Amino acid sequence: MGTIISTWRMSLEGVEKGKKEMLAGKSAGELLETVICEVENNPTFISVGYGGLPNEEMEVELDAAYMDGDTLDIGCAAAMKNIANPFLVAKRLSQEKVNCVLVGEGAEQFALKAGFEKKDMLTENAKQRYLEKIQEEVQPLKPYIGHDTIGCVALDHQGKIAAGTSTSGLFMKKKGRVGDSPLVGSGFYADSQIGGACATGLGEDLMKGCISYEIVRLMKEGMHPQAACEKAVNDLNASLIQRRKEAGDLSVIAVNKYGEYGAATNIEAFSFVAAQDEQEACVYRVMRDADGHCTHVKASQEWIDSHLVE
Repeated sequence: MGTIISTWRMSLEGVEKGKKEMLAGKSAGELLETVICEVENNPTFISVGYGGLPNEEMEVELDAAYMDGDTLDIGCAAAMKNIANPFLVAKRLSQEKVNCVLVGEGAEQFALKAGFEKKDMLTENAKQRYLEKIQEEVQPLKPYIGHDTIGCVALDHQGKIAAGTSTSGLFMKKKGRVGDSPLVGSGFYADSQIGGACATGLGEDLMKGCISYEIVRLMKEGMHPQAACEKAVNDLNASLIQRRKEAGDLSVIAVNKYGEYGAATNIEAFSFVAAQDEQEACVYRVMRDADGHCTHVKASQEWIDSHLVE
């Protein structure tokens, strides 16, 4: 059974397109291209790709990653500027036996030599938000905590699983800052023999638990994706609070090799989109109970319309 799951309402249109391609027999990697690039190319979404919010020097630095669950090949591009569709660069890097993780200028040079499009990723809207932030803040500037990575996991009809991410990271982050999204095991992980997972939230805390790998490990032990997601989030959340007195946003999605999926969070505002062979692309809000159990509630059209910008 084919399955696509992706973080946040912003991935709805991409998952709708991906669902059609999944039924047409496209591979998991191709499905991720459709879903993630749809978001990267839409300037409405202020946390991914073109239109993403800049760092404290008003530069849009982008992170992206891809993992092939059949071969375990990975490709990661981090702190990359002025390249359209960073996810495609990461996917191309996964074909490299060595040098498959590149950052900054090195990632940019690789992308240009490989024929990827050079593009100024700073939109006028993002620039205006930056200028407003500068005016309202007292020095030193602090990064805006709101940030949404697109993370997507796909299971195709051949049984292959792939996972990918793309983000512009924290608004007003330090130049060169890298979160969990392009770090294998933290922002993403895929193994076609087990399943795949992706994360979104505060990268500095998500990476402390290697949370995506942990979810896949728990699924390998026999846990349903929903139980694995909840345990991984709850355990890391509790550990961070016990050790550090606080925990940042932790939200995750996962799919196993049977097409079953799950999602969990430690916040009140997480959403995801899922589609299967017999299920149209649907936006779900994740509701967390006091004990850490998470339920999925189908979002109303009114809610979907009101959350267009993420």
